Amino acid sequence: QVQLEESGGGTVQPGGSLRLSCAASGRVVSITSMGWFRQAPGKGRELVAIITGGNTNYADSVKGRFTVSRDNAKNTVYLQMNSVKPEDTAVYYCYAYLRPAISGSGFSNFWGQGTQVTVSS
Repeated sequence: QVQLEESGGGTVQPGGSLRLSCAASGRVVSITSMGWFRQAPGKGRELVAIITGGNTNYADSVKGRFTVSRDNAKNTVYLQMNSVKPEDTAVYYCYAYLRPAISGSGFSNFWGQGTQVTVSS
């Protein structure tokens, strides 16, 4: 079965940087898009950044600070977080819209388990 495995979360000081990574394990036929969502305490899950082919989309709150990239050969998506702010504190979830290498399977949404990012001095 396909899983999204996240790493890189942790605690960072305001203004600092953090790099999240997420690899899709298992056999995958095709990946249309990969990206990141986040959920702060008491808030709903929101889109942070997503990459589809060569196109990227970012939440207004992270534009100019975060960069999403993808290594297609490794089925991995990254989120480079620069100039982080306390309001970036949240659980970050990797997302992918992909087609598993399972007979009869089409494209489906996949989610990582979430990784905590805490921005604090």
